[in-house]
Amino acid sequence: MPLVNSKEILQDALKNRYAIGAFNANNMEIVQAIIETAEEERAPVIVQASQGAIKYAGLDMIVAMVKVLAERTFIPVVLHLDHGTDYEQNIRCLRAGFTSLMFDGSALPFDENVMLTKKVVEMAHAVGIPVEAEIGQIGKMDSSDEPGVAREKIKEFFADPIEAEKFVKLTGIDSLAAAVGTIHGCQEPIAQLDIPRIEKIRNLTGLPLVLHGASGASDEEVRKGITAGICKVNIDTMIRMAFTRAAKEYLTKNPQEIDPRKVLGVAKEAAKEVIRDRIRVLGSQNRV
Repeated sequence: MPLVNSKEILQDALKNRYAIGAFNANNMEIVQAIIETAEEERAPVIVQASQGAIKYAGLDMIVAMVKVLAERTFIPVVLHLDHGTDYEQNIRCLRAGFTSLMFDGSALPFDENVMLTKKVVEMAHAVGIPVEAEIGQIGKMDSSDEPGVAREKIKEFFADPIEAEKFVKLTGIDSLAAAVGTIHGCQEPIAQLDIPRIEKIRNLTGLPLVLHGASGASDEEVRKGITAGICKVNIDTMIRMAFTRAAKEYLTKNPQEIDPRKVLGVAKEAAKEVIRDRIRVLGSQNRV
């Protein structure tokens, strides 16, 4: 089917207390892995492209790959901009065919974040495209940090529920990424979600909430977050780890191999198993 936008599927997830997997893609094999696995699991899915992925693969190339595969399947597929940090990037993605946008102004002062987010919302809503935005600042793992140190460092940047409510009212966004305890780039499940904070933000805003940095949260933490109001869960690091590990292992066993299809085919299958496992943890299987 043609690409769909994220609003309807996130509202269903909010109503029925499950979450949609939002998987970051950087190349053809990972795009294939995401959509093939979601189809096998009969799960709606969000394919995400970060600004880094767009720079690497090219905007038109990413859109073309996702569109072709989406049109061949019966499941709802969303193409989402992950962490678009400027207005122009959101415009470029909208024009190119993205069906969901994110403006990330979390590093800006509150009033400036509101102003720019509202500007993106007005532009996107004019053509029926939903917008995600971020409040608070989701942490990033420093390689020198111990788990306890990392958890303490990010607390000062947690989203304030009252501020979140105000932000939603002023901007008109469709989903909210709130800093509630996860850490970007984390390779171990050390994150501890602030469940009461998630519940309060959900109750005050009424919006589907988004969990960024979910590769660093255990299955138990993710499930608790979904019960509390998380409806979209972003996964990137886990896929990268599985993909590159499988490629390395294959080349170690087959050092004379020069066919990239064989190397990347093995890596793709490893990525599919991560995606399958995440879909089942999120409870989004058999929703189509």
